[in-house]
Amino acid sequence: MTIGSNAAVSQRRGANVALWVLQILLAAFFVFASAPKLLGEPTAVQMFDLIGLGQWFRYLTGGLELLGAIGLLVPRLAGAAALGLAGVMVGATITQVFVFQAPVMALMPFALVLLFLVVAWGRRRSIPLLAER
Repeated sequence: MTIGSNAAVSQRRGANVALWVLQILLAAFFVFASAPKLLGEPTAVQMFDLIGLGQWFRYLTGGLELLGAIGLLVPRLAGAAALGLAGVMVGATITQVFVFQAPVMALMPFALVLLFLVVAWGRRRSIPLLAER
């Protein structure tokens, strides 16, 4: 190996470690974010009442968040889980802006969309439609 290839390997390894740290942090965040929805915490129930789709949507959202969090920790699923959670956060962003009329509150889910897209891009080889052939 040459010095240039050692640097490239080191850079790839560093990017991989950074992605794993980000995935673990996002997974932990979404395990905790899903709990109030799945356990029927009164604030979550009230929030989903305001959305107006019924409590089934609270369970769906919490379930998607929990499954996505688990998927982020499974190498074969990480890219797809990140894309799925990005979709959930797009929905959360739209809900904050148009249902709750709180555009400032939409910054958090929007930032999460961007982070999930970074993970999805970094793990694109685990997404069948995006994997390089």
